[in-house]
Amino acid sequence: MTKKQQPPAYGGQALIEGVMFGSRNHTVTAIRRKDDSLDYFYVPKEQKPFSTKLKKIPFVRGIVALIESAGIGSRHLTFANERYDVMPGEEVESNGEETSKLAMVIGVAAVGVLSLLFGKFAFTLVPVLLAQMLEFMAPGKTAQILLESFFKLSLLLIYISLISMTPLIKRVFKYHGAEHKVINAYENGLPLTVENVQAQSRLHYRCGSSFLLFTVIVGMFIYFLVPTDPLWLRIVNRILLIPVVIGVSFEVLQFTNSLRNIPVLKYLGYPGLWLQLLTTKEPEDKQVEVAIASFNKLLEIEEQGIENVEILKSTDTKVENSTVPVN
Repeated sequence: MTKKQQPPAYGGQALIEGVMFGSRNHTVTAIRRKDDSLDYFYVPKEQKPFSTKLKKIPFVRGIVALIESAGIGSRHLTFANERYDVMPGEEVESNGEETSKLAMVIGVAAVGVLSLLFGKFAFTLVPVLLAQMLEFMAPGKTAQILLESFFKLSLLLIYISLISMTPLIKRVFKYHGAEHKVINAYENGLPLTVENVQAQSRLHYRCGSSFLLFTVIVGMFIYFLVPTDPLWLRIVNRILLIPVVIGVSFEVLQFTNSLRNIPVLKYLGYPGLWLQLLTTKEPEDKQVEVAIASFNKLLEIEEQGIENVEILKSTDTKVENSTVPVN
């Protein structure tokens, strides 16, 4: 029992043709290149005093963790997107490097803002408006909140189902499965071989997919604490409560993870696992190889230190070298 709690908690993220793994201080990505070779990418996790203090505060730490993982994850996503379908040696062809970097930053910022606006509208406002339209069938606060939550869950499931039909996302979901299998094999104390990893479940209690589902469930209970009428106040409440729902949902995710080995209480985390049946797929052996390589590289950096791991080439010519591919 003590042994099972000893390993540190590692997280991960599926990418296009790759997997990123992260620990408290390091994040590493491995991707499969066009020529079938593997390429690695490293980004440190900076432990800033202010954010470190915030991470110790319940209900606030979830928001901080989400912002931090989104920032680091976007850098790994950019790396994978730019290299997975390019032959090694062909990726560095830029005349106006500064201009292209500026354009990329502006582009990412624009996409981020649009995604945020769309996310708020689709998953916060649309369910409210749909529920309000059917008020004649479901009058009263309780009925309205239940109907709103039903629409929110339906939108989430429909969205995931639709994007999972595209070939690219299908492969990302397979890498997502590979990521979970590697973590499960490690946490079960097994050597990280393809055979051992493939034998593991593709579902995991700490997955971000579970977090998404918990935001719907937790949100439903929180909405009972605020008025639903008039409509404008209901919409304002939903938007203002987004950080609260995120913070509480993170705590619920952590709580269900801590109960996963307790016979009866482990079922509290099952709804999140069921959603992962949509967001993960059974990976191919070659995808598992990539996930194992990424995780082993992270362990290597943790044991030896990044300064002792051979660096192929820096993506940043500045001395600080905060983001580098590693070999």
